[in-house]
Amino acid sequence: MRILRNIFNLVFISAEIGVLLICLANAWVFALTDGRTYTKISKIPPREVALVLGTSPRMRSGVSNPYFTKRMDAAALLYHHGKIRKILVSGEKSKGYDEPAAMKNYLVYQEGVPEDIIMEDPKGFNTYKSILRCKDVYKKDNIIIVSQGFHNLRALLFARNNNMNALGFDAQDVSKPESYYRNQFREILARTVAVVYFALGISPD
Repeated sequence: MRILRNIFNLVFISAEIGVLLICLANAWVFALTDGRTYTKISKIPPREVALVLGTSPRMRSGVSNPYFTKRMDAAALLYHHGKIRKILVSGEKSKGYDEPAAMKNYLVYQEGVPEDIIMEDPKGFNTYKSILRCKDVYKKDNIIIVSQGFHNLRALLFARNNNMNALGFDAQDVSKPESYYRNQFREILARTVAVVYFALGISPD
């Protein structure tokens, strides 16, 4: 009985520590990025480049992915309002799958963005790689990151940790409850992992 009680206490204490770590990590991310994300085009200061973070253009069902289209809408809005001069679309390119090309095509043919201002990064396999390659490969650190708000916070953390002058422009979120809550929960955990990696000096890639 005593052994079972000790195991229960250990599990309970571990759970408490885990919850505390999650809360502290996310609070730290919110504090670091406070005032650096925008939802209104009139409020955001101009930057040289918009870094648009990739996602699949279509859902598993084959229908258009609203997260994708909303990000393209936000990037085009920045360009048409003169907030950026160039757009870097960053995502995964593999056999039979090309996020950057889909992003560029949508911006050109659906949003009226000139083709020659769009750069494609085909090796943005995750958020951290997209941020790092933006700085190290494309030599751009004066940027506006475009994604949904829940995602932009972690992206801004990575940019801040790489000494980039980054702001976030939040694309419209998707209102479906099952999608919204799933992504919010996943991002809470992802922010926690990012903070732990940073504290331990480990590269997230």
